[in-house]
Order: sequence, then structure tokens, then C-alpha cells
Amino acid sequence: MIDPRAVIEPGAQIAEDVHIGPFTTIGADVRIGRGTRIGPHVVVSGHTSIGEDCQVFQFASIGEAPQDTGYKGEPTRVVIGDRNVIREFVTIHRGTPKGTGETRIGNDNLIMAYVHIAHDCEVGNHTIFSNAASLAGHVKVEDRAILGGFTLVHQFCRIGTHAFTSMGAALNRDLTPYTLASGNYARAIGINKLGLKRRGFSPETVRALHQVFKLLVRGRDRGAAMAAAEELAKQSPEVARFVEFVKSSQRGIVRSGRRHPSEG
Repeated sequence: MIDPRAVIEPGAQIAEDVHIGPFTTIGADVRIGRGTRIGPHVVVSGHTSIGEDCQVFQFASIGEAPQDTGYKGEPTRVVIGDRNVIREFVTIHRGTPKGTGETRIGNDNLIMAYVHIAHDCEVGNHTIFSNAASLAGHVKVEDRAILGGFTLVHQFCRIGTHAFTSMGAALNRDLTPYTLASGNYARAIGINKLGLKRRGFSPETVRALHQVFKLLVRGRDRGAAMAAAEELAKQSPEVARFVEFVKSSQRGIVRSGRRHPSEG
């Protein structure tokens, strides 16, 4: 199961049926669960845990030191769940003492080639990161979000559940759940109607989400809009989640038609 040309440092905990390809390096503090396959020329280092039935393709780097000038070699972690697919040249860095101390990835995620997940990020379950999407530090991506190719997310931002970004989107605010975003200095386009329909959301739920989107993302009178949105939230758990996301935002949310000062 382990190619003799791989380098496995003493102390690594590797389940019996794990496959490890040639010229791969596994560090002393790494744990790898059953059924996982690690390709050739992969580096897994630091205090890193990879769950069961994952697949890591060639030239990925997982668990390396964070790109943070304050990091001094502390034993921070990367924790990756089960059934994740991590493609070529992906980089996932461990946490920092200033953050949570841990970069965490859930289950059943597809992380395509050249994706970067920086220190202290938290990724949920069933997400898709298209090629070259990048998260700065301390980003949180909720379940079933999809990031288009070359999406860039500023540090400390959040991306809500079932959200979708187009190719090349650049986010420096929180992206509300169930929402489509597009553009450099991204703008919220609307509710991810097609994606929600494919995932079995009822037409009534989609309409309610569209209403709350108009109130909280497009609306101008934010006090009155929040009061109306809170009433709407009593009828729908999805709307309630949308409202709570907006209320808890520390960075502010991506809005419809918002322009960056550099755009005039």
C-alpha cells in the first residue's frame, strides 16, 4: 500500500489500507484514516489529520506552516474530515495561535487544482472549490457553498450555505447564504434559484428567500428592512438563517450594486 520510495517519518499514524505514492513525504505528527489514497509527490506535514476515504492527488501540500509573519513554529493543526477529494497543487496551511490554532475542513468536499486554503479557515461539508479559488486567513465557508474558478476571499470573511460565486469573483465582505455573487469587488446578483431548485428547495422557500434578499441586500432603509425580515423569518427556517447571518456579520455583507471607491 505504501510505495518504497515514499518517506514516512517515525511517529506517523497511518491506517493499514492507506495508499501512498512514490516520492511522497509524510511527517511525524500526521494521522491518515482508512481507505485514503495519497498520490505521488505529495507533502503532508505538521500536526495534520486526514480522515477516511479521502483522495489526495499529486503535488498537493497539506499542513505546512502558515504564511503569517507572527507564526513562530507553534504546534497548530490541520484537521480534514472524510471523503474529500483534493486535487493537484492544492495548498492547505495549518492554523496560528492568534486564530483558532486550527484549519478545519469537513466532509465530502471537492477541492480542485491550485486551490489555496490559508491558516485558521473553516470549511464545512459538500462544498466545491473550483480551480485556483483562494481563501485568505480566518475565512469560514459554510456547507454546500460553491466557489467559481479564481474566486478570491479576503481574510475574516464568511460565505453562507448554498452560496455561489462566479469565476473571478473577489469578496471583501460576507456573502449571505443562498446568494449568487459576481465580479471584482463582488456584487450580490440574487438568490441562487437554480442551485436551490436542484437541491430540492420548494418554490415557496425560494420566493421567501428572494423577499428577504430584496429587503436586506438590495434595501436601503436597513432598520425597517430588518424589522420586516424578522417577521418573514418566523415562517421559514431558511429565511431565519439568512437574517441571523446578516445580523451576526462583522465585516458587512456583499450588497447588490455596491461599488468600490476605485470604480468611481
